[in-house]
Amino acid sequence: MLQLGELKAGERMFDLGSGDGRIVIMAAEKFRAQATGVEWDKDLHKQSMDKIASLKLDKSARIINGDILKQDYTSADLVTVYLLPTSNDKIRPLLEKQLKKGTRIVSHDFEFRDWKADKVEVIDDDGEGRSHTLYLYRR
Repeated sequence: MLQLGELKAGERMFDLGSGDGRIVIMAAEKFRAQATGVEWDKDLHKQSMDKIASLKLDKSARIINGDILKQDYTSADLVTVYLLPTSNDKIRPLLEKQLKKGTRIVSHDFEFRDWKADKVEVIDDDGEGRSHTLYLYRR
C-alpha cells in the first residue's frame, strides 16, 4: 500500500482503522514518513503504541484512539484504508472535503464508489495464499 501510494520521506500519512499498527510502523521505519494511525479499539491502540515505543519510533509514528470520522486529515499526503465498503462510503465525503489536491489514497480490497482509480494492483499471492487488490486514487 505504501509503495503503490509512493510514500516519500518526510511526508504525512494516515492509516484509517490502523489495527495492530503495522502500516504506520512500516511508514515511519522504512519510508521515514510522519505516520499516524486512527484506531477505535482500545486494546489495538495500546498494542500499537507499545510496539511504537519499543521500536523508539515515538517521534515519527503515533496512533490516535478515536473515530476515523472525527479526525483532521488536511495535512495528509497519503491516506491508506482497509475498511469495508460501507465504511468507505461513510469516510468518502470527509476525505473529499479535507484532502488537498494531489493527496493519494490507497484502498485495500474495496473500492471507493464513484471514484475512478488511477491504478489498480492485484497481488495474486501474499505469501500466505491470499490474493488482494489495491486501488490508488488521487484527489
